Amino acid sequence: MTNVVITGTGLFTPENTIDNDALVATFNAWVDAENARRAEAGIEERLAHSSTEFIVKASGIHSRHVLDAAGILDPERMRPRLRERGNDEASIQGEMGAIAARQALAHAGVAAGDVDLVIVGCSNLERPYPAVAVELQALLGAGGYAFDMNVACSSATFAMETAANAIRAGNATRALVVNPEICSAHLNFRDRDSHFIFGDACTAIVLERDDLATAEARFEILGTRLTTRFSNAIRNNAGFLNRVTDADPQALDKLFVQEGRRVFKEVCPLVAALIGEHLQALGFSGDDLARMWLHQANRHMNDLIARRVLGRDPAEGEAPVILDRYANTSSAGSIIAFHLHRDDLAPGALGVICSFGAGYSAGSVVVKRV
Repeated sequence: MTNVVITGTGLFTPENTIDNDALVATFNAWVDAENARRAEAGIEERLAHSSTEFIVKASGIHSRHVLDAAGILDPERMRPRLRERGNDEASIQGEMGAIAARQALAHAGVAAGDVDLVIVGCSNLERPYPAVAVELQALLGAGGYAFDMNVACSSATFAMETAANAIRAGNATRALVVNPEICSAHLNFRDRDSHFIFGDACTAIVLERDDLATAEARFEILGTRLTTRFSNAIRNNAGFLNRVTDADPQALDKLFVQEGRRVFKEVCPLVAALIGEHLQALGFSGDDLARMWLHQANRHMNDLIARRVLGRDPAEGEAPVILDRYANTSSAGSIIAFHLHRDDLAPGALGVICSFGAGYSAGSVVVKRV
């Protein structure tokens, strides 16, 4: 059987940051203006202010990186302001992906021309076609074939399984998985319950046949497992049919919408069971794990999932959290955690990369430090 290893990762982090205080100030300024408008119109219902304390208690998030801060912090706009690019220019996601991918390739010691599979997986692609992955393939000078996929926040682990299977089947020798997430563009910054959740980032991962790898540090993929269960608790109704159904393209359901409490109650046991059953099938248990790189959506969700898998509270560093400064970066979150918190593991150490989100969908990738 062909062994597949992870040999490199890369991370693109936008320069702009917004802390909770700045985000709250903008939100509350808009609330005050909206409440004044409602009062003048005779509408009794009033909107509530947000607060930094509320955000930290609800999520554990303190700040986030975004492609554009000025547009988000403008109370009259409250969404990023990004320049439309011409067809002869690199797309935004292609550009983000190229930066992260080149880092990952350099870390792996792999030339772009030796990559024969590129998968771009993320929650929202900036266009239906041509595929961003094919554009990225061209930008990098990679070979083989490329395609896009969307499994929302689970896109990274689903793409990793797809890439690993292609390598095992002999259809590819080296694969590049890239997750360019511009979450600020599909977030409703006027919704008190979610205006703080997301940030922007892009990650990249190099997977290759173990016998071809030259990187000294590598992680062998021992197994992958995926699961899906349909739910409307997290939804985004934006799509090309909006124009033919005469739907309002600015309607709130065309942005990120979730039932937060329901998601917490339904997703946590689903994910904990997936990891536990996956470990058991591979002959392991939670006691064998040295590290859990979990999807970075909510601190409370991660703590609960880790406790259920480990059977105890995780020790410092066992389930690293990066959402305090990155916020939820959708499919990139677990890979950011892996990218930043893996080098200290000793050879033979076992870990799991797990992402989960809309669908519901969840993916588990069990790895061993070689």
